[in-house]
Amino acid sequence: MNILDLSCVNDIRNISRLIFKKGWGEANGGNISIRIPADEINLCKNQFVRGDEVKLPYTMPGIAGEYFLVTGTGVFFRHIYDSPEESLGIVQLNETGDAYTPVWGYTTGGRPTSELSSHLLSHEVRKEISNGQNRIILHTHATNLIAMSFVLPLKAEIVTRELWEMMSECLVLFPEGVGVLDWMMPGKSEIGYATAELMKAHRLVLWAHHGIFAAGVSMDQAFGLIETADKAAEMLLKVMAAGGKQQAISAEQLQQLADAFNVVPLKEALY
Repeated sequence: MNILDLSCVNDIRNISRLIFKKGWGEANGGNISIRIPADEINLCKNQFVRGDEVKLPYTMPGIAGEYFLVTGTGVFFRHIYDSPEESLGIVQLNETGDAYTPVWGYTTGGRPTSELSSHLLSHEVRKEISNGQNRIILHTHATNLIAMSFVLPLKAEIVTRELWEMMSECLVLFPEGVGVLDWMMPGKSEIGYATAELMKAHRLVLWAHHGIFAAGVSMDQAFGLIETADKAAEMLLKVMAAGGKQQAISAEQLQQLADAFNVVPLKEALY
């Protein structure tokens, strides 16, 4: 099977176009990684060409030996669909999880995204938390969520509650709330560790003044989480611009919603 026909490659090509059209992937902003299932890898291993091993500044035994499809550093989302072999690559972690080897893609000499630390460390956490179900890590520069991070206190319970109040779907889709990081230097191991720590409790992590990270079982789920949160943030900003809330969904009503959909809401956000 041709690697370009793999479902994970099709998913990343299609979703990158949507992200660009939404304005969430300007220039080389944003990145995506997918932990590839063994059954898909086995369909195309004969096409792999192993490159040089690259040492990592951390060790991830929980995903050792795994293969990942990863957007390249400096890649424009608007180019991924038409130029997947240049824009994307497949890497394999070694048996100890402290180095990776490219095996496909990056044909113009590229390498994985500079945010690889945040992706891989989050993959390790979400694989364990979800019993292997979460395979997607998606980072975008979602416009309204970034704008919101300039006007709200950077606390998970406050950001979460404000989003829940804007749309009932928010509590249903992300009852565990949104993790929040104050601004940190992008592309460093420190922000990777901090993101992964929040990924233990949340599938959405807001990077203040920068963007949003999402984890999911599929590309549609991860994208849908960001799409819903960003729409709620847009509504919040419009309400604030119109003079602020005159009424909102109450804590009691949010709890009723959680009970009706059998989800457990972030208790700190039900103040």
